[in-house]
Amino acid sequence: MEDYIKVTLPKLGESILSATIVQWFKKPGDRIERDEPLLEVATDKVNSEIPSPVAGFLQEILAQPDQELQVGEPLALLSTNAEAAVLSSAPVSTPVAVVIQEENETFLSPAVLRLLQEKKIPLGELDKIPRSGQGGRLTKQDVEGYCPLKVSVAAGVERVKMTGLRKAIAENMVKSFYEAPHASLITEVDVTRLMKLIAENKQAFLQKHGAKLTITAFVGRALCRALQVYPLINSSLENDTIVMKRFVNLGIAVSVDQGVMVPVIRNCQSLELSEISKQISQLAEKARSQRLSPQDVQDGSVTMTNFGMTGTMIGIPIIRYPEVAIVGLGAIVKKVAAMPDDSIAIRSVMHVSLTFDHRVLDGLYGCGFLAELKKHLEEDVSL
Repeated sequence: MEDYIKVTLPKLGESILSATIVQWFKKPGDRIERDEPLLEVATDKVNSEIPSPVAGFLQEILAQPDQELQVGEPLALLSTNAEAAVLSSAPVSTPVAVVIQEENETFLSPAVLRLLQEKKIPLGELDKIPRSGQGGRLTKQDVEGYCPLKVSVAAGVERVKMTGLRKAIAENMVKSFYEAPHASLITEVDVTRLMKLIAENKQAFLQKHGAKLTITAFVGRALCRALQVYPLINSSLENDTIVMKRFVNLGIAVSVDQGVMVPVIRNCQSLELSEISKQISQLAEKARSQRLSPQDVQDGSVTMTNFGMTGTMIGIPIIRYPEVAIVGLGAIVKKVAAMPDDSIAIRSVMHVSLTFDHRVLDGLYGCGFLAELKKHLEEDVSL
C-alpha cells in the first residue's frame, strides 16, 4: 500500500456537484481510523460527514473551512506511515483552545477561534451559542448565526457573510428561477371538515401512532391521489425529454436555523395517512437537529411547503430544480361563506398555490390538478 492517500470530495448525491467545508474533526498529525469522520461539508440539501477511507494519520489539510470545492477536488492527504506522519506534522500557528465541561473536552478549531476574536465574543459566552457540530462541537456556522446579536446598533450597517448552506441554497434557487419559466395558480380549499376530524382524533391518533395528526399529512395524501390523474406535475425535464415518475417522492420543506431543508418521503403514494404523519414528524426532527443523511434529501419528485404555519395566507414558492412543480400551503383562517343552499356559515379555508415549469405543462393542466387536489381535501375526509 502507498504511504500517502489523497482524499477527494465524493459525490454526495445525483444532482450535487459541489460542497462547502464546514469544519475539520482532525488536525495534521492526528491519528484517524478507517470510516472515522474526517470533516463535515455542507451542500444546499444537507450537511454530511466525510469518513476516512483508510486508517492512518492526517498528513495535510488541502481545503479550509468556508472553501467551496467541486466533486473530485482534493480535501486532504493521509499517511499510512506513522513515522512519516509524526516527523512531517508541523505545529499549528494558531493555538487550539480547550473548554472543560463536565469532564468532556470540546475543541475549538483555529477557524472558529479566529471568528470569535473577529466578532469579539468572549469565551465566557460560548455556553450561550447553540452548537450543531458532531459531538456538540462549535462550528463557524454556529458563531455566524450568533453574531447578529452582537452587532452595534450605532454602526447602522451590518455585513453578514453567507454561510455555506445559505450560499448553496441561493445558487440552486437562482438556477431554478432563471432556467425554468415559472407560472403560478392559487385556489381556495374549504378544510372545515378536515379540521373537525383532526380536532376529534388528534389525541387518539398520537397515542396509537406516536405522531401528530396534521393538515400537512392530509395534503400529502391528497397530493399523491391527485398526481394519479395529473402525472406531469410529478416529473422532471432532461433537455427535451420529460421524465415522468410512477412513484411519488414527496419533499417536505422544513425551516431550520440556516435556511430550508427538504427531506423526502419516498414512495409516498403507497403509504397510509399514519405512515405519512410519522415520516413528516421524523424527518422534520432530523432536519432541525442536523441529522439528515444524503439519502434523506435525494431523488425528490415534487415538493410541498407549508408557510401557513407562520400565519402567511398566500405564497408563491420557487420550484426545486430539477423538479417541475411545488405546492404551497397558506394559513387556515375562518371566514363567512355562502353555502350551496344559499345559507351563510363560518368555514375554515386555506389557500393552496401551485408553481410549475411552464415548459412542461400549461395553465389548464395546472388548474385541473388544483381542482383534483381540492376535491380530495374537501371530500376524502377520513383517517
